Amino acid sequence: MITGASSGIGLATATRLADAGWLTLLSGTDRTRLDDLADRTGGRALPEDLGKPDGPRRLAEAALAEAGRVDALVASAGLGWRGPYAQTPSDTLDRLIEVNFAAPLRLVRLLLPGMLERRHGRIVLLGSIAGQVGVRDESGYAATKGGLAMFAESLWYELRGTGVGVRLVLPGAVDTPFFDRRGTPYQRDRPRPVSADRVAEAVVAGITTERDRLYVPHWLGFPARVHGAAPGVFRRMASRFG
Repeated sequence: MITGASSGIGLATATRLADAGWLTLLSGTDRTRLDDLADRTGGRALPEDLGKPDGPRRLAEAALAEAGRVDALVASAGLGWRGPYAQTPSDTLDRLIEVNFAAPLRLVRLLLPGMLERRHGRIVLLGSIAGQVGVRDESGYAATKGGLAMFAESLWYELRGTGVGVRLVLPGAVDTPFFDRRGTPYQRDRPRPVSADRVAEAVVAGITTERDRLYVPHWLGFPARVHGAAPGVFRRMASRFG
C-alpha cells in the first residue's frame, strides 16, 4: 500500500513496484490521478484524505477488504509549509501533524498486527533530511519528520527478529509538486533537487534489501552524522553556508 500515490515519490514508487510484479494499493486525494495510475499499473485505487483523524482507519479497512492483507506499507504522503513559525496558520500546522506524522503512526498501528501474525512485512517511512538536522523557516515540517524518524528508530528495536522490517528513507529536496503545493518554491543552492524516481529506487531497496536507513542522495548522510556528533560545529557551518 502506497500513500501519496497520485503524484511525486508515491507515483514513482507505485510504478516501480508494479513493474516488479507487486499488486499495489494506491492511496491519495486525487481520484482522477489514482484511477489513471491504477489503469496503467493494474493497481487498486483507494482514495482517502489522511488529513482527517479517521482517514487512516478507513484506508486500512479498504485495503484489507480489497486485498486481504498488506505485505508492505510505503508511507509517502506528505505536506510542507515554509515561513516563520509564529506565522504558521493553525489549520496548516494541524494538517502537517496529521498527514506527515499522525497518519503513518495510525496506519502502522492498524497494519502491523497482521504482519506480525504472518511474521513477514515491510514498513517504509518517508522522512526528510530536515527531520535530521533542522531547517530554518521549516520548523513545523521538520518537527513532523523528526518525530517520524524517532518512531522508525524505536520501532526498529521493537521489531527485531519478528520478520517485519522498518525502513526510513531520508531525501533532501525532491523535484516534485511538493514545493508548488506548499506555496513557496525551492530557493536553496544545496542540496540540488533529485528526481522522484531516484527516491523511489531507494524505497524499493528498502523493501527488497536489508538496508534500513537510506539517504537520497547518499552524501546527505555526512551532514546528518556531523550534526549528530558535533551539533555546535554543524550550526556554525549551516549559519555560514545556508
